[in-house]
Amino acid sequence: MKKFVKSLLSLAMSATLLTACSSGAGQQAKTDNKGKDKPEISFMIPEYGAPSDEMLTAFEKESGIKVKVMKTSWDDIRDKISTAAVGKKAAADVYEVDWSWVGEFQAAGWLDKLEVDAETQKDIPSLETFKVGKDYYAIPYSNEYRMAYYNTKSFKAAGLDKAPSTFKEVLADAKALKEKAGVEYPVALPMAADENTSTSFFTLNYARNGKVFNDDNTLNKENALDTLRYIDALNKAELINPSYRTTNEGKYQYLQKGEAVYAVAPSFYAIRCDSKENSSVVGQVNVAQLPGKEGLSDKTVSYVEAVGVSPYSKNKEAAKKFVQWYTQKKTQEQLFKVVEILPTRTSALEAVVAKGEIRESKAMLEMAQRVQTPFPHGVPKYYTEMSTTIFNTINEMANGKLTPEQAADKMVEKIDALVKQK
Repeated sequence: MKKFVKSLLSLAMSATLLTACSSGAGQQAKTDNKGKDKPEISFMIPEYGAPSDEMLTAFEKESGIKVKVMKTSWDDIRDKISTAAVGKKAAADVYEVDWSWVGEFQAAGWLDKLEVDAETQKDIPSLETFKVGKDYYAIPYSNEYRMAYYNTKSFKAAGLDKAPSTFKEVLADAKALKEKAGVEYPVALPMAADENTSTSFFTLNYARNGKVFNDDNTLNKENALDTLRYIDALNKAELINPSYRTTNEGKYQYLQKGEAVYAVAPSFYAIRCDSKENSSVVGQVNVAQLPGKEGLSDKTVSYVEAVGVSPYSKNKEAAKKFVQWYTQKKTQEQLFKVVEILPTRTSALEAVVAKGEIRESKAMLEMAQRVQTPFPHGVPKYYTEMSTTIFNTINEMANGKLTPEQAADKMVEKIDALVKQK
């Protein structure tokens, strides 16, 4: 009988324990499900485009979507996206899409289509860069066109009262700045083996000659050689910091430090040079039109950056909501304050200008009207291979391995082969 009672007690205790365990497991499942109800997405972006923690917290509170920011070097993003895509995986739910990548990314199936309302289409002129056929695949967030910058204090010390109007004057002024104003390396100019060198080459070539490519997309050899000779002359005269031969990362920041006093650089440096927190030349650096061959150039080039959604994202709806938030007017105004990104929305740019937050705003708005493209038939799908050829060749020349003539021959041969192949 005692054994029977003990057995009953044992069974009762076991049942109680099982019930308790079951209840705990159920509670844990509810907790897990509750966590899963709140979507989390990843955002791969260069450091200069990352929203602040406060902005992301506000977005999470507003939308219920948590965002994990993956700050990644611009040069590494494309490789990470392509590597992940091989296994049909998303390198991130939302990621950087450079102007030069959209043709390749869309053709490879690395971008999901985005719904873009009529108001946004009208408000962001550069949106057309990311349109393939009738569909949009990314939305621009960084308004980056090229302007000339000159440090008025250093120019005055060298007896110069204005920015150079021609590239010949750039060379002469740089020598005067070195000799009379004591600026060791007056000109900031990318020459390392990365994308900055290619975009710099396109900009200088287009401003000097008005034509980078022939109508059949082959490289115009005469104009390429003309531009290479200019770069080589600056380099050999030791007017460019030798460190530009090894890396371009952060080198335009020499403008902010006063170590370089002339450059053709992205438009957002007009803001960064006047940043009290990060610049030692506040109020000294003015913007100007790009120089040309015989006088000021009537052209400049835009290299806009955008964000898109991976087709392999498991949270596409949340990812697209984030893209809408990240590129809306209010967010663009906040990004301008937080990371000094120039808005791509006309409404946001006008708002920033109206508040007097950009000293050189009038000149910048005028320069924005001069934006043209050096690509006669749009950015080609083989752009990455072409750009790699250009920056590697210029880097070889900068390091004394090629003459300008040899560099031009090499560029033409390889780019012509790409055109025929594609």
